[in-house]
Amino acid sequence: MSPVRRGFVILFSAAAVVALGLLLAQDQETLRPRSAVSAADARFPEYLAALVGADVARGNRYEVFTNGDQFFPAMVGAINQAKKRISFETYIYDTGTVADQFTAALEQAARRGVHVQLTVDSVGASKMEKAHVDRLKVAGCSIVQFNTPHWYSLEEVNYRTHRKILVIDGEIAFTGGAGVADHWLGHAQDPEHWRDTQVRATGPIARLLEGGFYENVFEGGDPVAPELDDPRSPADDQGPTILVRSSPSGGSSDMKRLYLLLIASATRTLDITTPYFVTDESTSWALEDAVKRGVKVRILVEGDETDAMPVKYASRQAYDDLLARGIAIHEYQPTMMHAKSLVVDGVISMFGSANFDNRSLELNDELNLAVASRDLAARLTKDLEADIAHAKTLRLDEWRRRPLLEKTREYFWSYFGEIF
Repeated sequence: MSPVRRGFVILFSAAAVVALGLLLAQDQETLRPRSAVSAADARFPEYLAALVGADVARGNRYEVFTNGDQFFPAMVGAINQAKKRISFETYIYDTGTVADQFTAALEQAARRGVHVQLTVDSVGASKMEKAHVDRLKVAGCSIVQFNTPHWYSLEEVNYRTHRKILVIDGEIAFTGGAGVADHWLGHAQDPEHWRDTQVRATGPIARLLEGGFYENVFEGGDPVAPELDDPRSPADDQGPTILVRSSPSGGSSDMKRLYLLLIASATRTLDITTPYFVTDESTSWALEDAVKRGVKVRILVEGDETDAMPVKYASRQAYDDLLARGIAIHEYQPTMMHAKSLVVDGVISMFGSANFDNRSLELNDELNLAVASRDLAARLTKDLEADIAHAKTLRLDEWRRRPLLEKTREYFWSYFGEIF
């Protein structure tokens, strides 16, 4: 066979493999749920919980921390106050100032007798310094590196834990979008410092978050006996919360149903903050249906300041249709927008690790909370509106005049949306 023909055969074979992979990644069904109960109805938390296979936890309190200047001191401070147990899971554990702070705090906690357990994703935390791992192990910390790729199971590299969970003494928990890296420092003041949100939770929900942490510890391979405090009766009826965990091996559809049902419950307003906004047939239908009901939809996403430009192109392929339907799209300008939240009718909020894309809804291990609290919804809405002030609001007529090269890139990368 000639070199030219051999090259065509190789190219054709590679294209066939990619095409098959993309075909298999497509959703087999388009989900079109509507909600018989509105978000503002007092019955909605129990209704939603039954549909996503979860329980409602009551008696919870939440505090929102905006950007690293607020959430890193709170998280490290909680580690420093730990007396019994620390359960910490993160996707990214990088090198730098933040890693130094967390490693030192976890090391010191272990040396004073606190049971410290750490789970990191082996791909996301690939830059974690070996010296830090050694220090933590010598101090007595338990470390699980989730789903380490091997040559004989390369397909597993696609399945990551993207969860962010920190639970202190089974009583105080943090979750949101941030990992352990210096680009989360500061207050989103420039492109090197990302915009993100972490939420501190106290109450019975902390126990459930710790249960989610142990799910990935089990997958570390070693025997483990989870430590959980006995459940406590809620002090009041505040902050009814639903926790949804997802993973590709089971339950990923629960996370997707959570998103779709929350959208379906909206009667007035729907605010979505997310990076990596990539729609599929199910999410596109849900947003279209919300608009037909008269819901005002606002979407805040990252702009050109992003760590994944191909995903951004795939995201923008849907903008024309969304803008034509009257959905407001705002692209954050100062830096990478990495916060993830959804607020429905000013009464229900959702936050956690999952992005509004197929990777989070179908492939990654994720964890989100949905909370019925007007105060929390108001706080997240306030942040959204402050961020919109620093965003570019897209206009349909201007959008349609963008350069042909941009349109071509968006069209091409949209075919990879199901694996983004």
